Amino acid sequence: MKSYAVIGLGFGDEGKGMFTDLLCSRLYRPLVVRFSGGQQAGHTVYRDEKISHVFSSFGSGSFRGVPAYWSKYCTIDPVGMVNEHHVLETTGITPELHIDPRCPVTTPFEIRHNRKTELENKHGSCGVGVGATWERELNHYSLTYSDLFYPSILKIRMDQINRYYGETIPLDDFYQAVSIITSFKNIMPDNESFLKNYSSIIFEGSQGLLLDQNFGFFPHVTRSNTGTRNILEMGYKPYAFLITRAYQTRHGTGPMTNEHIRHTIKTNPLEKNEQSSMQGEFRKTVLDLDLLTYAIQKDDYIRATPRKALVITCLDLLENYQYTKKGRLHKCPDMLTFVTEIQEHLGIEEAFGTVSPVPDMNQSVSQRVKDVARKS
Repeated sequence: MKSYAVIGLGFGDEGKGMFTDLLCSRLYRPLVVRFSGGQQAGHTVYRDEKISHVFSSFGSGSFRGVPAYWSKYCTIDPVGMVNEHHVLETTGITPELHIDPRCPVTTPFEIRHNRKTELENKHGSCGVGVGATWERELNHYSLTYSDLFYPSILKIRMDQINRYYGETIPLDDFYQAVSIITSFKNIMPDNESFLKNYSSIIFEGSQGLLLDQNFGFFPHVTRSNTGTRNILEMGYKPYAFLITRAYQTRHGTGPMTNEHIRHTIKTNPLEKNEQSSMQGEFRKTVLDLDLLTYAIQKDDYIRATPRKALVITCLDLLENYQYTKKGRLHKCPDMLTFVTEIQEHLGIEEAFGTVSPVPDMNQSVSQRVKDVARKS
């Protein structure tokens, strides 16, 4: 069995979903595994130029019929899952999802609490209850996926959660969603031994390394290990694909360098989340190699392993190929020089770029991914 990790180097939105989809098209008998985060991930994948989907509760290989596994490190939202399942069915897809029975379940209480807290503190949350779910779990008011299959247990748990928050809110949609997902034949509980049934394991990251709870910039972080820590605890040492856009991006509040530098980054007509009621306007600016270096150095496995490749996405959106290093602006004459200088600075042997989120439009990139995967 071979394993691969798709890890974002920034604050998210690097192109992890697109690249996971591409790997699914190149590997033998793959399984996508989510090892961090939860329903706050928004991974855009294009089946063709007309049909796309933002994956949150299902794996980014679903368009290709590749099943997914939600590890115990991920939260699930029954209401969001049912809604997303319906949307996928309208595109002709019935996604296969296997869920660790220990996955914490997000309820409407956490979503309300999360949004209320974000409006007061502005940490950069997208407001879907992931952080609040983990906080409740740590305080021993637990609700996990396995509990959903026992109505009496579910009722006791929800009564306790109600008392935990000290408020009463409508739960009809939640209970209906629980009834639906526990009856689906394509969504089912499985433990980690299920992974042994597949030849290729693709660990699909959630947010980027700069949002990791241990080495991001608190409090503007996610309550999750976005690096390789959870993967290693599961017993895997993957080949790591480290992904960054050709420029910095960030949703929500929090530190971001180079915003003072004037840039000419094009607007991506395929961008799915330019404006959010919770996080505000999508921020973008010139790439900072110090941040990328920092992210790599903070993850012990990524720093030490030679089994890694750099992927730079959205190169076609740059008019000027430039980046900063040690606070100084560097300008490159062309795309190849830009990619090469970044690769050399980060000390990564394999590197390549993509220019479109539509699968297989850049055949040379697809072939190189296949070659790298074969060698790893």
